[in-house]
Amino acid sequence: MCYLRKIEYREYKIEAKESYPVLRKCSGCGKKSTYINTKNFRVNANGNRIDVWLIYQCEKCKHTFNLSIYERKRPEEIPKEEYEGFLSNKEELAEYYGKNKMLFLKNRAELDWDRVAYRIIPTSTLQADDYVEVINESGLKLRGDRIAAELFGLSRSQVKKMIQNGSLEIEEKDGKKIFKFI
Repeated sequence: MCYLRKIEYREYKIEAKESYPVLRKCSGCGKKSTYINTKNFRVNANGNRIDVWLIYQCEKCKHTFNLSIYERKRPEEIPKEEYEGFLSNKEELAEYYGKNKMLFLKNRAELDWDRVAYRIIPTSTLQADDYVEVINESGLKLRGDRIAAELFGLSRSQVKKMIQNGSLEIEEKDGKKIFKFI
């Protein structure tokens, strides 16, 4: 595997390709199902307060559940452009909230990590002989050997052998995975 020793150092970033899928019990199916982002919002006014939800839908039976974005907010507390985006079901805004991990934590939604589609994007090119750095700002739950296999065009078993024989080390710190070649 010497051809990996003289690599072009690149810093990479992992980002989700689409909204996170959610696992939850579906009343229509009667079992735990995967819900996907419909890219639609529900906005409800109650007196002088506004609620905003992102609508998710069961893949199988189309039952919906609302992921709370804002609850009981005064209209002036929501930025005007954002509020108009909610009313017009702006797709970019729905994607933004569909990838906002804190929103899912706030709603206690269980993410279907196995079905999260992602891409690895080079962010800078510098020369180095022995390491590659991958930044995972989205906090996606991805194994280091899976990332290394994808980056270097190897099978996961080849990467595992490299780790076992000591020619590759994977460190994790501050949301970054660092692949060192020895």
